[in-house]
Amino acid sequence: MEKIPKKKAKIVNFRSEKKTLKKVLRNLLITLIFGAIYFYIALPPINLKSERFYGFFLLLSVVYCLLSIFSFASIRSTDDFKTSWQQIKKTCAAPLLACTALLLLFIIGGLLSSVILRSGSYKELMTVTPGDFAADVQEISYNKIPMLDKASAERLGDRKLGELEDMVSQFEVSSLYSQINYKGRPVRVTYLEYGDLFKWFNNFGDGLPAYIVIDMVTQNVDVVRLEEGMKYSVGDHFGRYLGRYLRFNYPTFIFDTPGFEIDENGDPWWVCPRIIKTIGLFGGTDIDGAVLVNAVTGEHQYYHADEVPTWVDRVYSADLLISQYDYYGQYQRGFLNSLFGQQGVTVTTSGYNYIALDDDVYVYTGITSVGGDESNIGFILSNQRTKETRYYSCAGAEEYSAMDSAEGMVQHLGYRSTFPLLLNISGQPTYFIALKDNAGLVKMYAMVNVQQYNIVSTGATLAECEANYHKLMLQNHVFSDSSDTDSTFEGRVEDIRTAVIDGNSYYFIKLAGHAQYWRISAADNELVVVLNVGDEVRIVSTDASDGIRQAISIERK
Repeated sequence: MEKIPKKKAKIVNFRSEKKTLKKVLRNLLITLIFGAIYFYIALPPINLKSERFYGFFLLLSVVYCLLSIFSFASIRSTDDFKTSWQQIKKTCAAPLLACTALLLLFIIGGLLSSVILRSGSYKELMTVTPGDFAADVQEISYNKIPMLDKASAERLGDRKLGELEDMVSQFEVSSLYSQINYKGRPVRVTYLEYGDLFKWFNNFGDGLPAYIVIDMVTQNVDVVRLEEGMKYSVGDHFGRYLGRYLRFNYPTFIFDTPGFEIDENGDPWWVCPRIIKTIGLFGGTDIDGAVLVNAVTGEHQYYHADEVPTWVDRVYSADLLISQYDYYGQYQRGFLNSLFGQQGVTVTTSGYNYIALDDDVYVYTGITSVGGDESNIGFILSNQRTKETRYYSCAGAEEYSAMDSAEGMVQHLGYRSTFPLLLNISGQPTYFIALKDNAGLVKMYAMVNVQQYNIVSTGATLAECEANYHKLMLQNHVFSDSSDTDSTFEGRVEDIRTAVIDGNSYYFIKLAGHAQYWRISAADNELVVVLNVGDEVRIVSTDASDGIRQAISIERK
């Protein structure tokens, strides 16, 4: 019988396997070192709902596979090349499979996040309730109307730093200028930052020595010097760079842009909102809360959205609130209706401003139809701490149209309008606008009635501007009679005083039983020239100033 050949025993080359294992471990170690360096610099969140995480993982996989190719590839002989190729496929299989799985997850998650498929979910990101403007937005006195925009604040802040000889050569003023409520007043706050890396080496031991507070009403600029400097900021370096400090303490969090604020004790803090994705993997951007970091000590704590301290003013950025309303306004009747037919589709206008109400800061923006006919159908106020949003139906001028109207009143002077601030003037939604010259200095003020934007008043002072505004509203029958302003006073003249202000004669009249005086110029009402103590009069005035009120009209009874 023919002998059956014995099967050769498989010879295991332990030396070769050991060498291969060493190459794999070396490549893995190099990849991990590269990943650690990249993570330290780029700071991607370790979170499947962050697009940056997928890029980070893909980069590490590419690095590992390239190292494997260089380690095993050989062209010395056909046998060596085949063996190397088998090793490459074997060692790269795991990262390639992982990348494939993540790629599929990325694609599927992106589709599930699509506004085309999930327009109903996008619409529900924001809850909007109707509001009563006259009741919700109280009239404020002259000493609380913010008259300073960001550009003017930057000018004042830079000028103030230039006066400080011990700081100007080493530090610069940040361009952040957050608007907050501080002790019941609207202010803008910003911090100092190091001039450059060399100046950081000179000063990082002591930290940033001060921050700046600018009163938006009085335009006073205060430099608040700290007993201990701020050690953590967005302009710092290494472990004290705020983004890196947050990433190493909260590796899975996705953060929005940090904001600089001060608490009621004047302590500086970084408010770092945490972003969450609520629709699919990448859609439905919202805020779940915020990490508060003490800028001096680095003390930090995470607060859920409903637990954020009340002194914090900004958790939801203006851009996020506006984008959420745009989803709400566009998809009320579905995605297709937002493209075809567009029944009931509304969007925000192209600008926004801030309003201080009840110790919170609200974002204001107008609402217009999607056709863009340069008029508003209403406006919204959205709380930057709680996201509470109220809609006010009020057909009228779009903000830029109001700005054009104000500029038209002073076109001979060439003044330019700031973006309007929305105020309640005698129950009327009113655009308040500062008019600036070419040097950026505020020269005059304007008020434009939202509903009847042909009613435009200007004045060199707030009192003059508002007095002119009330006169125009009375002349245009915005009030059915003077009593509608709730600022009509009757009584006996107890005292009359006069003064010349800016070349104009002003009369200050006090009624019996009242502590305040009413002011009016002779040019506006000639009756005051012949008025005597003891006369019985009726005064219609503004209701927004303390101590001395601006009279709109005075007549004998």
